[in-house]
Amino acid sequence: MREARFRMCLALGIISVVASVGQSASGTEARAGKLNVLFLVCDDLNCDMGCYGHSQVKTPNLDRLARRGVLFSSAFCQFPLCGPSRASFLTGMYPDQTLVRRNAIYIREHIPNVVTLPQMFRRNGYFATRIGKMYHYNVPKHIGTSGHDDPYSWNQTFNPRGRDVDDESKIFSLRKGQFGGTLSWLAAEGTDEEQTDGIAASIAIKRLEKHSRNGKPFFLAVGLYRPHTPYVAPKKYFEMYPTKSIRVPKVPKGYFETLPKGARDTILRKKDQVNLPDNLAREAIQAYYASITFADAQIGRILAALKRTGLDKNTVVMFTSDHGYHMGEHGHYQKTTLFENADRVPLVIAGPGVTAAGKTHHGPVEMVDFYRTLGDLCGLEVPDTVSGVSLAAALRDPKANIRTSALTQYSNGYSLRTTRFRYTEWGKDAAGGAELYDRAEDPGEMVNLAGTVEVKATQSKLSKVLRQRVAAA
Repeated sequence: MREARFRMCLALGIISVVASVGQSASGTEARAGKLNVLFLVCDDLNCDMGCYGHSQVKTPNLDRLARRGVLFSSAFCQFPLCGPSRASFLTGMYPDQTLVRRNAIYIREHIPNVVTLPQMFRRNGYFATRIGKMYHYNVPKHIGTSGHDDPYSWNQTFNPRGRDVDDESKIFSLRKGQFGGTLSWLAAEGTDEEQTDGIAASIAIKRLEKHSRNGKPFFLAVGLYRPHTPYVAPKKYFEMYPTKSIRVPKVPKGYFETLPKGARDTILRKKDQVNLPDNLAREAIQAYYASITFADAQIGRILAALKRTGLDKNTVVMFTSDHGYHMGEHGHYQKTTLFENADRVPLVIAGPGVTAAGKTHHGPVEMVDFYRTLGDLCGLEVPDTVSGVSLAAALRDPKANIRTSALTQYSNGYSLRTTRFRYTEWGKDAAGGAELYDRAEDPGEMVNLAGTVEVKATQSKLSKVLRQRVAAA
């Protein structure tokens, strides 16, 4: 019913909205020397990557991008779930502003007049293209469709569909026939180019070649589906990670009882995906790593085309994921927690305006900052609705102070990440409990210090900051 009502609203408003968008886009001629944007987004990718110091996962193409750009070691999503996170960074607004706190929502159901990130570029004479998943899609159900896309954001869209969809019956799943929210995987036959993400890369390459010929400024967004479940990649990528070499995280007995109910519920909500048997855990992690390296290979093909066409000289490249991901940490698999594993995302920015190439910015930043950053780099005025700050200063000086904290929310919990601490409150005024982790001493966030005498002053200070940030957002 919701989709039907939304499509009816689109039908009623499409003439006036499209006319106004079209007039503003066509009325702005491209300036000489205008920068392009290549926005690359993986799905459900954490920071298990070579450039982030992972000892096993192979990401040579993204490692190379990081060497010519700035890597942000402490970038955080605003909501560790696909739909809310994507709605947030594509509007520059917090989830409590977009009111998108679950999947399967069209962005204009709640904020009908919002100017999205790609829409801003359209209004400034850019040709905005979406390839694959940018707004929320059910995976794999919506592969090959527009999912919950926003039609006003783009001049042109492509919905690739590969053999990973056709091979669905071959996929192993912990729950037979269930894939998107269930651990599932397949070491696939065939080539990279036959997979949905391989097709997306091929389309992106053709678009770059076309843009190199016509000279029109572009905002090209490529949303890959991997490593989202089901973890499907050609067999050669699985062979890179023998199961005997996989390290499976362990949690001590009684650990879950040390957590507030809110945190415990997020970890244990899928009981068949908690503390997996060792053999299943190794296979799941192997498949996740294989999917990461497969996605990296497709990004490598796109970046090679960017360089081959000469567009790398005037194109800002931003690479990220929609949120982080657990692979056994805290006994949990997948996302939707307020721990580092689910909240931290990879972020690399390269291209014009990036003079600190090869450096790392270590301070906390947020995905809500993407909008203003790209607008700043391209000299565009962003709408007043955008809440984020620009990261441009960190691209010139990685020691620049951008933020003192990052804010993430899930369910009835809010989490504050500073340089040293993670502090989380569940329920109004922490009625559902709190968590405090000293990441300098406990980077795995396994020892909850909240309520102890030793951190009373620290907890009080962090609680005040957290509540101020929640109110502002």
